[in-house]
Amino acid sequence: MEMRETLAKKVAWISVISNIILTLGKIIIGRYGNSDAVFADGIHSAADVFASVIVLLVIKIANKPADKEHPYGHGKAEVIVSEIIGILLLLVSIYVVYEGISGFFHEVESPNFLAMWVALFSFITKIILYRTSLRVAKQNQSKAIEAIAFDHKADIVASIAAAIGVLISIVGERFDIHFLLYGDKAASIFVAYLIFKIAKEMLTEAFDILLERNINTETLQEYITIIGEFPDVKRIDRLRAREHGHYILVDLRISIDHYKTIKQGHDLAKSIKRKLMEKNDNIREVLIHLNPYFPENK
Repeated sequence: MEMRETLAKKVAWISVISNIILTLGKIIIGRYGNSDAVFADGIHSAADVFASVIVLLVIKIANKPADKEHPYGHGKAEVIVSEIIGILLLLVSIYVVYEGISGFFHEVESPNFLAMWVALFSFITKIILYRTSLRVAKQNQSKAIEAIAFDHKADIVASIAAAIGVLISIVGERFDIHFLLYGDKAASIFVAYLIFKIAKEMLTEAFDILLERNINTETLQEYITIIGEFPDVKRIDRLRAREHGHYILVDLRISIDHYKTIKQGHDLAKSIKRKLMEKNDNIREVLIHLNPYFPENK
């Protein structure tokens, strides 16, 4: 648990520092380099800074063990963070698309080459950050780090789109093709769409977890296969599992022969729980209810 928290903090701090640098560079160069697309990308990076700071504040809470007030643990703290970041990105996308559309109703000037190089630098940096964050998130089943990775993912395409938009505008000015001058504005709207798409994915997943949606069918089938390895289990009456942040809680009802003793049922349930948790290290708890099985119930 301490290793998980340390890795999460490391990823979040790297994200904070890199995003502060990128934010300042893209906002300043975007504004004075006359590029709405690069400026919009800078606003997105500013949102990333805010998101990373929130993650740093909540990581310790999410990793706290279960207590009397929170018997299922504190894992959903990370889900709440993911939802906050999603809402933030949604607001950013609305702002960026407004700025981009309004730019079509005014005379435009071509951005300078410096804006394009800043966008390309951001593109390369974000690829590295995204791959690193996603790998750590999967290894540690962390929704908070995964949210940071999704932020980086949005920036990858957004930065290359901004660079292309700037280049199109520059080409339009050099060759006196007026409509190409709006390439930067169009790129800023595309950036807004990408930000919106990521926000939608994050909000959908966060709501599903908060509403305790059952986990995916493939994973449930894996659980069923493991349970089926126990010959004393005559029937699986109900199997439910829900994400609780970075871990999973399983509820299971099984039928066993009616003449089994309480101790035999207890030992069987204990063995099933142990096997499920050995095969799936992200399972935190398995609650098993035993029903009596009679042959005539077939």
